[in-house]
Amino acid sequence: MSSDVIIGYHGKPRCAWAGAGDTAFGRYHDEVWGTRTEDQSTMFEALTLGVFEVGLSWSIVFGKRDAFRTAFRGFDVAKVAAMTERDVDRLVADASIIRNRGKIQATVDNARAMISASPNLAALAKSYQVSRRRPPRSIADLPKSTQQSEAFAKRLKSQGYRFVGPTSVYAFMQNVGVVNDHLHGCFRAIDYRTMAAPRRIPMVSQPRP
Repeated sequence: MSSDVIIGYHGKPRCAWAGAGDTAFGRYHDEVWGTRTEDQSTMFEALTLGVFEVGLSWSIVFGKRDAFRTAFRGFDVAKVAAMTERDVDRLVADASIIRNRGKIQATVDNARAMISASPNLAALAKSYQVSRRRPPRSIADLPKSTQQSEAFAKRLKSQGYRFVGPTSVYAFMQNVGVVNDHLHGCFRAIDYRTMAAPRRIPMVSQPRP
């Protein structure tokens, strides 16, 4: 087991960054991070948190997760797309979230892009699905961005999405399970080498009439 994997409160091995305790951060690791989803509001939340993470740490952004959910109407895409300049002004004054006007406006613009863009975000994400031969061995093996995230970010920008660089898009890919970056030894990791290969059914010669 990797030195970057620890035993959690439930007795299961976890990526060390999640901590060992029964915390919101730990449950996020166990239940959300790396779990494949095509749910629209879940994907919108992951994309938005990635936008706000730019230039900051994930722990800061995650610590305001509930406040972001309140501010952005439960990440209901249609409701956020309908937000006005007055709503943006109100959120810029909201001390419970990260008060960056550019990122707040980008969130509204991204909701509008999710509604209008084709293919939709779920279908587009699926086309960038990453499969590995084995899970990463340590935190040092986790990239900040990849060729796939660069291509994905470029495609999103062409659809009208904003604040979607290769790094924030890779964080999004990790969040929604487009890539599984749980470390070797973590109970959430996938080791493709140990997955059973499809059984080959031998052909049976048919007797000639």
